[in-house]
Parts: sequence; structure tokens; C-alpha cells
Amino acid sequence: MNPQDSLRILPEIVLTLTGVLVMLIDASLPVGVARRPLGWVAAMGTTAALWASVWELNLGTGTAFFGTVESSPFTVFFHVLICGIVLVTLLLSMDTLPEDNHHQGEYYALMVFGAVGMCLLTSAVELLVAFIALEISSISTYVLAGYRKQTGRGPEAALKYFLLGSFATAFLLYGIAMVFGATGTTQIYEIARLAPMAQNHGFVVMALILMLVGMLFKVSAAPFHVWTPDVYEGAPSPVVALMSTAPKAAVFALLLRVTYEMLPGLRPLWLPLLWVVAVASMTIGNLAALRQQNVKRMLAYSSIAHAGYLLAAFAGAGTSGIAAAAFYTAAYAAMNVGVFAVVTVAGGYDEQLSLVRDFRGLIYRRPLVGILLIFFLISLIGIPFTSGFFGKFYAFSAAVGGGAVWLAIIGLLNSGVSAAYYLRLAFSAAERPDDSDRHVKIALPQAGVAVMAALAFTTAATLTLGIAPNVVLQAAQTAAHTLQPPPAANQAPEINPQPLPRP
Repeated sequence: MNPQDSLRILPEIVLTLTGVLVMLIDASLPVGVARRPLGWVAAMGTTAALWASVWELNLGTGTAFFGTVESSPFTVFFHVLICGIVLVTLLLSMDTLPEDNHHQGEYYALMVFGAVGMCLLTSAVELLVAFIALEISSISTYVLAGYRKQTGRGPEAALKYFLLGSFATAFLLYGIAMVFGATGTTQIYEIARLAPMAQNHGFVVMALILMLVGMLFKVSAAPFHVWTPDVYEGAPSPVVALMSTAPKAAVFALLLRVTYEMLPGLRPLWLPLLWVVAVASMTIGNLAALRQQNVKRMLAYSSIAHAGYLLAAFAGAGTSGIAAAAFYTAAYAAMNVGVFAVVTVAGGYDEQLSLVRDFRGLIYRRPLVGILLIFFLISLIGIPFTSGFFGKFYAFSAAVGGGAVWLAIIGLLNSGVSAAYYLRLAFSAAERPDDSDRHVKIALPQAGVAVMAALAFTTAATLTLGIAPNVVLQAAQTAAHTLQPPPAANQAPEINPQPLPRP
């Protein structure tokens, strides 16, 4: 092992040490002492991991630990995104969790350890390492989903998420086993070289399908979305802000590796499958959201629809599809974390404002919070000068460039449908309240410095990605150029004689 190998996983090391430090400090504090400062320890460690991710660009593209992990502009892009999401959710949690809750240290440690798994998942170029990283991330989110044990919905959400997630993980593991049986390796670059020459073509195809099932479940794409509404409703809002963005970003990074880098020769197979899933996700998610009165369930179905928008970018040819998917992941993370931050500030830990009608007159009761809610909802619709607009524009442009014109049209129509339920919540927040309404008498929780910082970060990111997206767009394009099959895989005869489109 090269002594410099540890530099290739420096963000994961920093996050691991941060989680261990939080646990040690938590164990040494008496029961009655507030654990809120541990959130700042976790936030500082996450910030250090973010800067360590940026520093990795100086190392150039390369692998470590016998070719199991890689650092490249692609991994740096997703590392920065994941660390940024975790940092904002930590800030959001510090002013939300009850101060008398002595489990706060465990909460912050789980968030940081979950980030370790997510970052490692984007770096893994060995399928077994990817599986272990996915389990690290999943176990953390399973526990965090049931953090509110006193509600009844919390344990229910955690149990559903755990049981269904275990089935999805089994599909992924079976897929890894089958591709190992066909090629004799679980290293992604070796699979890319050997899969076109595999004697048992059926094993490779079945491995792809099983792995797609496991990954599409994790991103809550239809028809593997049934866990999403119940888990989002039962989990605390800061946890939902995390699990609806960061784990999805990590799994989408793995999905990009599997499709574009590991099995590019099977594009005629995986591309139509992803088209069908994209259309189903957009349509089912938006139509189901129209009927929801609970805000978190509505946003859960909205996340299913946005998974479909992101999958539409996979239709792009070559690097355009990779860059579009990466950029949309960042754009969606900014506005979705922002809207859940507003929901957290408005409803508090106990989520007193759970229904759409409960947000009536929010802009009059808390002007800044109400304005930000409307702003993030406008971004989710895809109105210009927001991250949602440019993200959808780039994703649908990539689909059209790849020949999937009808997929882009269906996406545009679904965006129009989504405006109905987003605007319903926005109009409710802007409507003048009636003194007879129950929710008007509920005192809104006061926002602290940490929550205001979280709102500022998400607002700035949503505006920047909509008005001046060049920096992130260039980073996404650079990441896309590093995620390409190795030359040996390109020179080998493909399973399907149809040539793979190249940029």
C-alpha cells in the first residue's frame, strides 16, 4: 500500500475522526449537560472535510488501496455536494432539536458517519466497497428516520425504511454476485474491460437489472418509491432534508459509474429502462402529490418526480448526460434542502404546521420565512433565475441531444402539472389569515443563528445556480470528462454491435 493512499480518502478520514470525537465527548458529558455544542463540532469537522475534498484536486485523477477507491474531479464534485448538504442539515438541526434531549450527540455522530458512507460510495471503483459504503450510509439514515420515538410515526418510518431498504440492498448484492460470476472480478474498470467478452452474456444483463433495482430504490424512483411518503412524514424535517438529497446524490454517482463507465456497451438495454422509470417517476410523483394535504407527503411525492427529471438527463449522449445529471443533483439539493429548512423553521421539532392549510398567512406571521417558502417553491416549479429552471433546462436539453425528444416533452408537461400543488402551498402562505383559524394561534418557533445560516446558504445556492451557474456547470462538465470507460474497454468488441455515441 502506498503511504499516500490515505490522501485519496482524506475527506472520509476527516469525517470519521469527527464522528468518533463527537461520540467520545458525548460519552464524557453528564446527563444534564446540553449537547448542542456537539453540533458545532460536527459542523466544523464537516467543513474541514469539504475543504479536504477540494484539496484533492491537487492530487489529480488516480486510485488507491489496490484500485478500490478513486479521487478525481467526479468524486470531488459529489464530495463537496454531500459535505455541503450535511453541513446545512447540521446547522438546521442545532436550533431544532430539544435542548433537554440527551441523544443529540448520537444524532450528530450518525449524520457524520452517514456522510462517510456517502462520500465513500462516490469514490468506490470496486463494487464490494460500494456495497459497504451504501450500508454505512443506509444504517445511519435508518436510525435517524426513527429519531422521534415519542410520536409513533418515527419508529414506523424507521422500520419501513429498514425492511424495504434491506430488500433493495439484497438486489444490489445479487447483481454484484452475478457480475462477478460473469467476469471474475468486482473492480469496475476490469468489469468494463471483460464484460464485452464474457461467455455468459445473460449473467451480465441480469446483473445490470438487479443492480438497477437496488439503486433506483435508494433514489425513490417509481415503481420503487412506496417507502418514501411514510418515511418522509415520520422522520424529523432536518433528517428528511438530508435523506432526500445527500444519499440520492451518492447513489446517482454510483448509477452514473455503473451505466456510463462499467457497462457502456449495454446502453441499448439500460437506456430504455431508465426512460420508462423516468416517465413513471415524473407522472406518478406529480399526480400523487396533487392529492396530498400533508406538506411532507406532498414533498415526498415531489422528490419522486424530481428523480424522474434527473433520470431524463441519462438520455444525453456521452459527457452531456453525465454533466446534466450531476448539475441537476446539485440544483435539486439546494432548493429541496431549502424548502425543508423553511418547513422546519415554521413547524418546529413537533411539526405543528403539517397540513397545507396550516401554512395559511405564513408570510404575514413570519415575513422572511414566508417569502423564502414561496421562493423555494418557485424554484421547484422551474421558474427562471432559480436553480430549478436551469437544472431542468440542462437535463431536458441533454435528453433532446440524445434523441429522447418525447421524454423531454413529457418532462415539460409534468413540470406544468407540478405547478398546481407547489402554487397551492405558495398561495396558502400568501393568503391573509383568518383569526378563527386554529393554526394562527400557534406561536412559531424562533429561528437561531444556525438556522438562519442554513437558510442563507440554501438561498444563495439556489440563486447562484439559477443566475450564475457557470462555475458549477464547468465543474460538472469536468467531472463528466473524467467518468469515461478506460481505453481497453473501448477497444474491446461490444456485446451489441450498435456503436456507443461519443461526445
